[in-house]
Amino acid sequence: MRKILLIEDHQGFARGMQRLFKKNGYEVRWEKSGRSGIKAVEEEQFLVCLLDLKLPDMNGDEVLKKMVSIDVQLPVIIITAYGTIENAVDAMKSGAYDFMTKPIDPEYLMIIMKRIADEKRREIEHQILKDELEKGYEIVGRSEVLKKALDLVDKVAKTNATVLILGESGTGKELIARAIHRLSPRRQYPFVPINCAAIPHELLENELFGSERGAYTGSVSRKIGKLESADLGTVFLDEVGDLDLSLQAKLLRVLEEKRFERLGGIKPIEVDVRFIAASNRDLKRLVAEKRFREDLYFRLSIFPIHLPPIRARKSDIPILVYHFLRRFGGDRKISEEAMEKLLGYDWPGNVRELENTVERAIILSSGEIKPEHILIPNVPEEVETPSFKDLKEARRWAERMVIEQVLRKTNGNRKEAARILKVSYRSLRQKIKEYNI
Repeated sequence: MRKILLIEDHQGFARGMQRLFKKNGYEVRWEKSGRSGIKAVEEEQFLVCLLDLKLPDMNGDEVLKKMVSIDVQLPVIIITAYGTIENAVDAMKSGAYDFMTKPIDPEYLMIIMKRIADEKRREIEHQILKDELEKGYEIVGRSEVLKKALDLVDKVAKTNATVLILGESGTGKELIARAIHRLSPRRQYPFVPINCAAIPHELLENELFGSERGAYTGSVSRKIGKLESADLGTVFLDEVGDLDLSLQAKLLRVLEEKRFERLGGIKPIEVDVRFIAASNRDLKRLVAEKRFREDLYFRLSIFPIHLPPIRARKSDIPILVYHFLRRFGGDRKISEEAMEKLLGYDWPGNVRELENTVERAIILSSGEIKPEHILIPNVPEEVETPSFKDLKEARRWAERMVIEQVLRKTNGNRKEAARILKVSYRSLRQKIKEYNI
């Protein structure tokens, strides 16, 4: 939006302003009276308004107040040939953005215009970011650690740099990835998320790169992969630490050469995509253990963003709780004791777990939410150890408790849970079935 509203009754000055603005890439709507200027603000939006204080039908101060009441975000620059300190002070009190006396310095005016345009652009970008963060489970809060992370989002979004988002499960990694895409020059093109942990290795390669007809048994037609469908847009590789080493090598080639072949194909396919990766695992440790390629790690971690867990920003818990109360419970209240219980828990599942707990408490309570409505797993005072008839039964109980705890920590990610428990995925699946978890 580069349209200027000029309210000025002096034709010579107005023509000069129109030439100046046109030369600098702005479009001008010129109105000769206060009333027509007010009507213009009612009809359309402008980047800025230049308003002469001396108009034939109305006092410029009256016009200013009326326009501010119509569009409070419209920057109004007062211009006059009769400038005094008192005039400037009065104008600023009435809501003017700036005050200039004729003759206008063109260079200074263009500096002011650029500043206003930059401020408007930042407002739009921050609104896009806010809109993104208010989808799904929200990242809200005022803590410094959260602000630092969001500042990095704002800075990197305008570039094409590869981003690596690191954080525990439930901290909002995909939400941040979507915000980066929406704030980027690629916003009008696809955002394609791929969960590397949720898709089996033998299927993930087909999902990423696509396949030609006859590439494998049952392949009766060409399949377009995620990378190809994301051309000009953004690919989000969630839980990239779970990628198989062979797929890591193929992904590295795409990052370096911007091309790949479909399964069963020989023709290179070029793509222009931005990569955003995320992981809740320690990728540096995986590199040291030879389970993640070092060269791929360096390619992905050009711009790392660390999302803080809730326990690192406990001051945000009340803000989040009241946000979820408004979202799920309308005017539902919460007691101080219940809030203290929420503050006393470390929330291994982060925002997602807190959201679920608040929603459950709203369902359980008929009025004010009290401590007994806050069902938090593994709070020591609420855990009762049962009696056992023998060591075997005690061992089974302990094993089930540990598996449940790790599954909660990983938000049900069985592959990650098996890694933490140091058992095979198949063994864990059998235990889950055996214990009916």
